[in-house]
Amino acid sequence: MSKKLTLLSTSMLVSILAFSQQDTLHGNELDPVIVTANKTEQKQSTTGKVISIISKEQIEKSAGKTVAELLNEQAGITINGALNNAGSVQTLYMRGAASGRALILVDGIPVNDPSMINNEFDLNLFSINDVERIEICKGAQSTLYGSDAIAGVINIITIKNNISTPFNFKSTITGGSLGTFKGNLQLYGKEDKFSYTARYSKLVSNGFSAAYDSTGKNNFDKDGYNGDAASASLQYQATKKLLFKAFSQYSEYKAGVDVGPFIDATNYDIHNKSLNTGTGFQYKNDILSFVGNYQYSKMQRNYNDNASIPNANFFELNNYNSIAQFAELYTNIKLHQYFSVLIGTDYRYSSMNNQYNSASIWGPYNSVFNDTSMHQNSFYASLFFSYKNLHVETGLRYNHHSRYGTNYTYTFNPSFKINDAFRIFGSIASGFKAPSIYQLFDSYSGNNNLQPETSVNYEIGVQHQLKNFNQRLVLFYRDINNGIDYNYISYQYFNFTSQKVNGLEYEITTHPTKKINITANYSLLLSKESTESRISFNDTTYNYSLRQPKNTINITAAYQVSKAFYASISGKYVSKRYDVGGYSQADVSLNDYFLLSAYAEYQACKNAKFFIDAQNITNKKFFDVRGYNSIPFLLNAGITIHL
Repeated sequence: MSKKLTLLSTSMLVSILAFSQQDTLHGNELDPVIVTANKTEQKQSTTGKVISIISKEQIEKSAGKTVAELLNEQAGITINGALNNAGSVQTLYMRGAASGRALILVDGIPVNDPSMINNEFDLNLFSINDVERIEICKGAQSTLYGSDAIAGVINIITIKNNISTPFNFKSTITGGSLGTFKGNLQLYGKEDKFSYTARYSKLVSNGFSAAYDSTGKNNFDKDGYNGDAASASLQYQATKKLLFKAFSQYSEYKAGVDVGPFIDATNYDIHNKSLNTGTGFQYKNDILSFVGNYQYSKMQRNYNDNASIPNANFFELNNYNSIAQFAELYTNIKLHQYFSVLIGTDYRYSSMNNQYNSASIWGPYNSVFNDTSMHQNSFYASLFFSYKNLHVETGLRYNHHSRYGTNYTYTFNPSFKINDAFRIFGSIASGFKAPSIYQLFDSYSGNNNLQPETSVNYEIGVQHQLKNFNQRLVLFYRDINNGIDYNYISYQYFNFTSQKVNGLEYEITTHPTKKINITANYSLLLSKESTESRISFNDTTYNYSLRQPKNTINITAAYQVSKAFYASISGKYVSKRYDVGGYSQADVSLNDYFLLSAYAEYQACKNAKFFIDAQNITNKKFFDVRGYNSIPFLLNAGITIHL
């Protein structure tokens, strides 16, 4: 690791040791139950994995934001597009890894779009009102979660717990800047052995121009957004030990986009749809649990530039269709007082096709990407040892890919609780990512000689917990070989030589008084990529990763003014980043920025809450993506009714 990183981490460790001399908290108030670390319920203190939790309370105080905006405030995560116009591409980066290296889960089941370049999932399709809780598990998680979990997994949990009455109603209505309207309706309940949830969300906005008008004279048009999301789930508790479930989620949105950086397009729209549906069961007794899940997903993406205008001389129509299927069976068995084992298998199938039609000054052009599929099946096992204050996980995964054959990943993850206040942990884990169908077979940019990307991830950390003070410091290092990237000279995907990332994450929560709560996180990212130059074909080294800042700080100070009135103010600092400068051009530096936001809510009565959310209060002009606008000052207000 660099001297700078070592010095910074040492100073923070000294701070932690100094705080450890204070009185400790004897209890589990700050030790929540999690499920993502090892696919089973456990106390957070019993795993050495780095888990961050976005609680239900935090989500309810983020009604003016999107899921992407909320994730963008977490340590180690950068989402390009989260602070751009609604409908912008949401590119998720975790710990310096490229897009598509953090796996998205919904209630523990992977979701992805095989027609997307990096096999990722479009975060625009999630409504924040559908989310009960989010668990973020950082570091290589390929042993339990397979391909694409190189940098970690994000588990978006929608299941409601502790429902006791047959009928419950919740609705949130929000309105504000840019003609924005958000509406959400939820019905849920429990009757005898059945429990159910049904949700519907609507988001409409006039928006602003996606592309930045660098001259200020071209009068770029506004790019609006219109989206809907609906979901339903049903659970049947057949016996005390056996549970069956079924679920379905449908989302779609239409959004105006522009043709490229600094370039307006009056009639360029996207229309994206997603359907996820499936079923599952869970059997659980004192010795073992047995879980089975199946999910079918269908995605459609449509890019329409003038094609909806009758008899247009120039147009472009681009349609993508994809299907994904996922099935899994796994069991967790308590072998002994100190030992348990997790054994599982899963099957993943993906396919996509594409139809492209256009007319330009060079005449008409049509192409077809015929339906193409890949699949993989896996077997994995993890052994858990727990004795007093020592917890150790060691695991191995076997993958068999229809194109690339056999691959193995492994995990070794110990943690040790020194006392009630002080815990240390670490891990060594490998990761694996297969090239996507698009990267392999696209007629223009595909490269069927691509090889899988592999990585090894190392991390070590310390957590310190007191009654009114909680902090965690994590150092990590990741070495990626055969990385998959896009060549901006040849316009093809290729395997670059390597990427090495050092990083540091520091998170803190403190309660100076009963009414004041302060949370903050700092992320340091030091990247080094050996790859092909974006100016020429020559090999070169970049000491940064595109669009990912070296330093990021998020801080929120909240004050519970009274039992009914709550207010908070938040700041976000993002340091200088680099973006692609254009064909055979040097990368361009994007300026650092600081954003100020605020939130307040008033509990008018037991069943009604009013709130107001302000973002970018100083109306700071900033850019996360070269040539595209980011949010101006935004103000949204609304009401939540709960019966």
